[in-house]
Amino acid sequence: MPWWRRRREPEELNVVEAYARWAPTYAPEAHNPLMALEQQSVLELLPAVEGRRALDLACGSGRYLPHLAAGRGSRVIGLDLSPVMLARAVAFSGKLVQADLRCLPFVAAAFDLVVCGLGVGHVPHLKPALAEIARVLAPGGVAVYSDFHPFAGLAGLKRTFRGADGGTYAAQHFVHLYADHHAACQEAGLVIDAVREPVVTFDHPWRGRPAVLVIRARKA
Repeated sequence: MPWWRRRREPEELNVVEAYARWAPTYAPEAHNPLMALEQQSVLELLPAVEGRRALDLACGSGRYLPHLAAGRGSRVIGLDLSPVMLARAVAFSGKLVQADLRCLPFVAAAFDLVVCGLGVGHVPHLKPALAEIARVLAPGGVAVYSDFHPFAGLAGLKRTFRGADGGTYAAQHFVHLYADHHAACQEAGLVIDAVREPVVTFDHPWRGRPAVLVIRARKA
């Protein structure tokens, strides 16, 4: 059975519980076609890392941390709300921090680059998250972040996974329209300078339509 086909509606769990159950099988790389599609667009928009202070926000098992470290950032930190997901980031030997992306434990202007893969969709309101990203970015700093495309979310696409008990679950997700992203960035002092909406080209109910929204924004 293809990974995206489900026989029944999955039980939706809050983010902490969902990732506590998902962590044992959550790989530290893009482990399905949708994630690979998202990652390709994020890396296309990622500026040069060398010499920059970089934060992988909502890093989970550390999917983007090797890219940032390989890019020779002057400092690379991973942050996630879930301690069990951070424990999966075994391929990264740098600093890992447990915290909420809406309340970052860093001083203002601490980073030159922030990457956040599929993290902002777990919060009900974008503005607090984007305000924190802007606060920790230095002037001229860049944020590259992604979310489920609102078209996909409104159509019912979920972040589903199979637990160790054999049950199928979904991590709680909130739909954010592009207008919401634009307003949150604008209020935070971030200027969007690039957007990607990669279209699904493989066997999937969403084939021919955008599945993720990837945004690059700069701090004025």
